[in-house]
Amino acid sequence: MSLGLALVHAHSRLAAEHPGQNRTVEGQIAERLKSDGTMLPLKITSMEQVITLGLALLLAVKYVFFEQTETESSFSLKSPIISAPPPRATGDCCRPDFPALKSQKVANGTLATNQTSLAVSDSKPSPEADTAFREKAEATQPLAASVPTEPLGPTPCDPQSRCSAEPRPLEECMAILSDPQRGAGFLSNKEVMNLVASRNILNYKLESVLDTPERGVAIRRELLSPKLPVQSALTFLPYKDYDYAKVMGTCCENVIGYMPVPVGVAGPLLLDEKQFYVPMATTEGCLVASTNRGCRALSLSGGCRSSILADSMTRGPVVRLPSACRAAEVKAWLETSDGFNVIKEAFEQTSRFARLEKLLVGLAGRNLYIRFQSATGDAMGMNMLSKGTEQALHRLQQQFSDMHVLAVSGNYCTDKKSAAINWIMGRGKSAVCEATIPASVVKEVLKSTTAALVELNINKNLVGSAMAGSIGGFNAHAANIVAAIYIACGQDPAQTVGSSNCITLMEAAGPAGDDLYISCTMPSIELGTVGGGTNLPPQQACLQMLGVQGTSSNQPGENARQLARVVCATVLAGELSLMSALAAGHLVKSHMTHNRSKANLTPSSVGDACTT
Repeated sequence: MSLGLALVHAHSRLAAEHPGQNRTVEGQIAERLKSDGTMLPLKITSMEQVITLGLALLLAVKYVFFEQTETESSFSLKSPIISAPPPRATGDCCRPDFPALKSQKVANGTLATNQTSLAVSDSKPSPEADTAFREKAEATQPLAASVPTEPLGPTPCDPQSRCSAEPRPLEECMAILSDPQRGAGFLSNKEVMNLVASRNILNYKLESVLDTPERGVAIRRELLSPKLPVQSALTFLPYKDYDYAKVMGTCCENVIGYMPVPVGVAGPLLLDEKQFYVPMATTEGCLVASTNRGCRALSLSGGCRSSILADSMTRGPVVRLPSACRAAEVKAWLETSDGFNVIKEAFEQTSRFARLEKLLVGLAGRNLYIRFQSATGDAMGMNMLSKGTEQALHRLQQQFSDMHVLAVSGNYCTDKKSAAINWIMGRGKSAVCEATIPASVVKEVLKSTTAALVELNINKNLVGSAMAGSIGGFNAHAANIVAAIYIACGQDPAQTVGSSNCITLMEAAGPAGDDLYISCTMPSIELGTVGGGTNLPPQQACLQMLGVQGTSSNQPGENARQLARVVCATVLAGELSLMSALAAGHLVKSHMTHNRSKANLTPSSVGDACTT
């Protein structure tokens, strides 16, 4: 700093001129030129200039010969000589014992390393150099701490080289697998496959044994591919970047990937003065578009109204008594208030949400079928019912020691099968939705008339279904909407069987009889907003779209009931649109435009638009 100030002062003094010496630049240059053209030396006319120049030369000598030497000495203390480790052979990358010691260069030019001993100079630094070293170390300490270093000890194999080396013997692989310091991360994929083939690792436990679940899925795919008719069959079945931790032990076993399904949205659906955007996962063309048209018609008509009629899940075990008369005695006892209270107390000990509401007892010979009916909160409730039923049966055996439990489920529930008992008695949530569509909306949006829709509904959904001997199938396509919402929202798709029980009714309304009244009644909607597939993040996202994800904070079970209302109202929208397309003769044309069959048809055979 002192040198800089001196140079600035000297420059300013030399550039200044004394009073009375104002001369042009050309005159000064002319005086300094000899006749032969050479330059005369600059005259030093002031003692002050001499002192200034002398001071500048003194400071320059001090900086060049003294301060620069001390700076270099401090830098040499900060950057000791580091010997580079010998390079690792590439063939040993799958079987490391210790990591390579790495040195990393940081921003200030110093080196950070994980070595514990460094070769430094034996010479003792001067006090000035020691002070400079300490200040430099304090300034660079945060930067050096931020440089990542590798821990000492064994490290797992590089995933890119897990298949490059020859597999080691099974005994050695087992020793590595059981070593808590190494484990499966030190085994190549080939070695893990050999352990699976020898049953030292069970195939279904790959995710829990290996370092990451995704690696377990990848190895299972490698084991499976050679056994398939087309060995490249799994190429387009994705498996990467998925949270398998939420799948293990909850949703699926022997996982080889996941199935992406297109998800569309229908809406806004105006239901009970609230708008909903309904997610629908489907591969059926025109389904979302048609449902969306129904939602538009409902919105233009003031929306639809809904009500929950019942909310209880069922489980129906089968038990056997020594004789039919003995079975009748048990049946009579269960139908008394004392018997019911005894069973209710045992049943409700297994859950804080389960509340036994009713017992329906059926007798066939010496077999007894007991249908437990209970509220289950926001859960669909099958596991809850099974636990409570099992506990209640143990208590019933204490009362009747000669009773034998054949199965905790005797198909008297009934679950995932078409059954009249669900259609008549209900199961899960029983819901009803209704709406009145003005004649103008029927004509302009649905492209039909009220009279045509009423007549078609009678002859198709009512008489036609009766002719087919249908149980709960008095509708156009309720299962389409139920399945699409169930897949998107993490429900059990197999429960579409009972959940799609629906009767659709249409009749003329309004002063002139040209408005359309429509209702859908669904007595057995089996769903929940917690448990099972609702724990997966994509399915939770779809539930969040509807505002029903998880447990209701206000009232247990309200989220599940709201989801049932949305399902029933969306079914009504789908019924309204499809029946209108059928009445107007637009069904084939719409499907030829939007359905997957279009890919196999010539352009001339495909209609020009879908009625949406």
